Amino acid sequence: MKKIRKPCGLHCIKINHLGVRFGEQVILKDVNLHIHCGSMTAVIGRNGAGKSTLIRAILGDVAHEGNIEFKDRENGSVRKLKIGYVPQKINIEKNTPVSVYDLIASYQFRFPVFLKKSRRAEKEIIKALEAFEVEDLIDRQVCNLSGGQLQRVLLAMAVMDEPNLLLLDEPVSGVDPNGMELFYRTMEYLKKNFDLSVILISHDLEYVVKYADKVVLLDQTILKEGSAQEVFQSEAFQKAFGAEGLPGYIRGESEAGPHAAWMGR
Repeated sequence: MKKIRKPCGLHCIKINHLGVRFGEQVILKDVNLHIHCGSMTAVIGRNGAGKSTLIRAILGDVAHEGNIEFKDRENGSVRKLKIGYVPQKINIEKNTPVSVYDLIASYQFRFPVFLKKSRRAEKEIIKALEAFEVEDLIDRQVCNLSGGQLQRVLLAMAVMDEPNLLLLDEPVSGVDPNGMELFYRTMEYLKKNFDLSVILISHDLEYVVKYADKVVLLDQTILKEGSAQEVFQSEAFQKAFGAEGLPGYIRGESEAGPHAAWMGR
């Protein structure tokens, strides 16, 4: 992995008129997003709103209408978009003898796990893990990692190719509160120190408030986008979730809290 760079602010990603149909069923229609590097966009919505399908469409796993552009504003060129992806979970059975090194080397370098370690590969993997403070896990079995440890390992693997866009589909599902806080602090570090954009699918609205630069409310199409304040206080959000969908301190149940000032208190 190359030296970490500061966000350049010159690249952007445009998702134009994206739509997905499964037979006669419309899953997504006319989705348009404009995302700049160094930013985190959180996509929220009810179950069945099409959030994970949006991720699959961007990855090219499902057929879709529309197109996705990666533009370099420095010279106006359109280049192929490099994407990193961290899924909700990976299924590894207990006692499976696959180490963190094996997992990353087999994916990144296409090395069979039964071969002797490559010094070059090990050096690159350690460097990637160091960025997320998990280099000490390189020889640990993946099946024995905690949820938070596994997510940071998957993040390290996802950014080794220096993607332009990082897709995160409910990445803290099943992670305890301490692990969630650490994950989102890692996200803040990531968007500040890597030249990439982040699209995050999340149900954790309190963390969305704290860390997302832009929030997108999705239900087949984009119902509302903007800051967390603009989206959460919109009529579209109220129709989708109701007032009970908001974190307590935003509903006004608490006079204190990390965002009391944000609400004008």
